[in-house]
Amino acid sequence: MAAPSGPTRITMTEGGPFLVEGPVELELPDGTTVTSERPVVALCACRRTKRYPFCDTSHRRKIRPAQTAESARDTNDDSPDDQAAVR
Repeated sequence: MAAPSGPTRITMTEGGPFLVEGPVELELPDGTTVTSERPVVALCACRRTKRYPFCDTSHRRKIRPAQTAESARDTNDDSPDDQAAVR
């Protein structure tokens, strides 16, 4: 893979993935590498994706309408109901 001609731009999105200007080569914690030649790559920040490290928009299913800050603190994302919602 050729070295980029300028700095790599990474855009952090609110509640969503990191958008990285490609092409990219990623080294995963287990030492394996994955590559993408796409012009922009969405990297998962929530770990809900089934295509890790790439985003599959699973984070969108976790949005709850009209949630207040107090009710958000009381929500357990690891409950069986929440886990079933992301499958």
